[in-house]
Amino acid sequence: MSDERNDAEAADLPEWLRPFVIVVMLVAVMWAVEILDLLPHTNFDRWGIRPRTIAGLLGIVTAPFLHAGFAHLIGNTVPFLVLGGIIATGGVARYLQVTAVVALVSGGGTWLVGPNHSDHIGASGVVFGYLTYLLARGFFERKVTYLLVGAVVLFVYGGILWGLFPHVGISWQGHIFGAAGGVVAARMVHGAGRAEPTRDDEPAAA
Repeated sequence: MSDERNDAEAADLPEWLRPFVIVVMLVAVMWAVEILDLLPHTNFDRWGIRPRTIAGLLGIVTAPFLHAGFAHLIGNTVPFLVLGGIIATGGVARYLQVTAVVALVSGGGTWLVGPNHSDHIGASGVVFGYLTYLLARGFFERKVTYLLVGAVVLFVYGGILWGLFPHVGISWQGHIFGAAGGVVAARMVHGAGRAEPTRDDEPAAA
């Protein structure tokens, strides 16, 4: 019995590796969905965010996994893996929290203000959120390592910020709200880092 338990424990993923596996799994789902969408009569893209429709609310969850072809998917895959992987160094809980906040703000904002009769798909809103989260967390935490990582990320991926400006055929609303979601996530996760510590020998003001 003890040997079986030891074998099971040995088969478990190391704690540090688990967040990265989640990032890769999310990307794997995106690719699986896009491959399945090649089959006849499988128009998965209709499950994107359709602004101000009840059915379109489902797209807040599904849209990041849907893409308009493999070129669109490849364009999102690399920054999703890189930026998501950097966030994942903070652990599973932090990565999931940041992703959930970014996806909710990006999708919810797009649903509220997107054009009528439009269908918004793709993980680019989440990518924008990852980018701004990595930039903003250094401001809230005032950690040198966060500031340095943010500077490197801005140097490598700062060019995508042009996507915040309106472009025909591009869900720039998702980009803007995704970027806003990244700042919101940074404030939620790291905002307490700016609070001044209270000394034990000084009474707090009433």
